[in-house]
Amino acid sequence: MAVLVVALAAPAAVWAQGRLSGELEIFSWWAGDEGPALEALIDRYEQLYPGVKVINATVTGGSGVNAKAVLKTRMLGGDPPDTFQVHAGQELIGTWVLANRMEDLGFLYDQEGWQKVLPQQLIDLLSTDKGIWSVPVNIHRSNVLWYIPDNLKKWGVSVPKTWDEFLQIAAKLQAQGVVPLSLGENWTANHLWENVAIAVLGPQKWQALWDGRLAWTSPEVLKAWETFGKVLQYTNRDAASLSWQQATDMVVHGEAAFNVMGDWAAGYMSTTLGLEAGKGFGWAASPGTSGIFVMLSDSFGLPVGSPNREATLAWLEMLGSREAQDIFNPLKGSISPRLDSDLSKYNTYGRSAAQDWRNSTIVGSLAHGVVANERFMNDFATVMEIFLSTRDPQAAANAAQAVAAQAGIGVR
Repeated sequence: MAVLVVALAAPAAVWAQGRLSGELEIFSWWAGDEGPALEALIDRYEQLYPGVKVINATVTGGSGVNAKAVLKTRMLGGDPPDTFQVHAGQELIGTWVLANRMEDLGFLYDQEGWQKVLPQQLIDLLSTDKGIWSVPVNIHRSNVLWYIPDNLKKWGVSVPKTWDEFLQIAAKLQAQGVVPLSLGENWTANHLWENVAIAVLGPQKWQALWDGRLAWTSPEVLKAWETFGKVLQYTNRDAASLSWQQATDMVVHGEAAFNVMGDWAAGYMSTTLGLEAGKGFGWAASPGTSGIFVMLSDSFGLPVGSPNREATLAWLEMLGSREAQDIFNPLKGSISPRLDSDLSKYNTYGRSAAQDWRNSTIVGSLAHGVVANERFMNDFATVMEIFLSTRDPQAAANAAQAVAAQAGIGVR
């Protein structure tokens, strides 16, 4: 309680005057190809607060698969980082907030006026009736089909609008020695499953799966697993050994026609590979999800016991600013959640994503922490392993139902 009293009394002027000192440990999984956007934020922070030594504590591994395990050990061991990356939604609320490990940042929202510039739908994902628990830095879209326009023209195929269309053209691509759909390690299979399931279920039944109105063993969900199994027949056999970047590379290098991935792939292809959005690479909503925006949002919070509290609050204050978000997101491939974002700073893809964000039906991502807590996510990886090894929809559905019940997600 004493720590909280000090925090509430800490004036913003202290941060603005640049008198901060000490360290700031920023924990995330934005390493390697995803690093430049974070490094740009750190550069800006160090300009504002030169007395603070920033420790960029990244842990490699797409979607945070490794970082989350390290974070759990540190948090439960009483050694929290000053701030850490966490997805808005149940990964934050159903995991760390539920365990009373986060501090309420509502006062920072009041101070900065963020309620007026952030979508209420996003603030709801960051909030409980007791507070607002993290600061969003971006909006990612996870239901995107990536391709190289010149390659599709060469192979004589069009972008499929449904999974049935994809299955029809897949054989034509295979006959030309092209992998129809590239895939990476386990979590990218979860990502693909999510895209297939939303296409089969539609937005309303997808939501019903998470609020207990639709069973995992229902015929609709079984059909999703069946369709997923058909799609997997046209993916690369070495998927388990590839990162998401390597799966994207298969498309860029002409080894595969399509890849389903979030729009961090846009950041990778434009920032790292130097391809021009719209010419060097193309995109569409993943099959069957036109008009749907499957969202996730990376955010940073303030864990209870943060060793360098004022430096962390200064970091969070900067993250929520228009300036910082328009530095970060054009490099990352994401868009700013702020309604006053300067879209002139974004490339063709970013501007199209911003338009879709405003005009689409928004649903939350499973693979990236919006609709399910960490317990479910951890166990769903095992469900996926079961399916990848057996290709048995009923076995996967039964296992998912059991996992959901154990995680508190199930039919009422």
